[in-house]
Amino acid sequence: MQSIEAILLKGHQVASGANPDTPYPAGSITLQKPYFKKLGLDLSRCFDGTLNLRLPARSFDILKSDFCFEEVQWIQGFRRETFSFVACQLEFQTKCFPAWVYYPHPETKTQHFQQPNLIEILAQKIDNLAYGDTLTLHYDAAKLRINHR
Repeated sequence: MQSIEAILLKGHQVASGANPDTPYPAGSITLQKPYFKKLGLDLSRCFDGTLNLRLPARSFDILKSDFCFEEVQWIQGFRRETFSFVACQLEFQTKCFPAWVYYPHPETKTQHFQQPNLIEILAQKIDNLAYGDTLTLHYDAAKLRINHR
């Protein structure tokens, strides 16, 4: 396992449904979870939103996903999307939490724009977490590459 520290940033709040302008008032993660479960990935223990972590790097690449679901029609009226997931762990205040890198493939999601060094994570609700906090992401370097240059 490799480790890298990252900063928690406020995201678009579409995944959680907290953004008043979201087209998915329940939150996209709440709506997607049943589809992912049918495809073999149970995310029921994860919070219904993503943690947006800014990596101290240029970008990241998924080398080998644990799950890749192609062309998922999780909501009517929108394009089918492809999602990759990579198992990882988050460490906060000396506690480790099982987590997933959540990667909606940008080529299938025209409205999903993220900085190349921002990684989205699904995990259980972590108490006392606040924007600006530093977390440690533990990951398998055979599955996820952090590009520092």
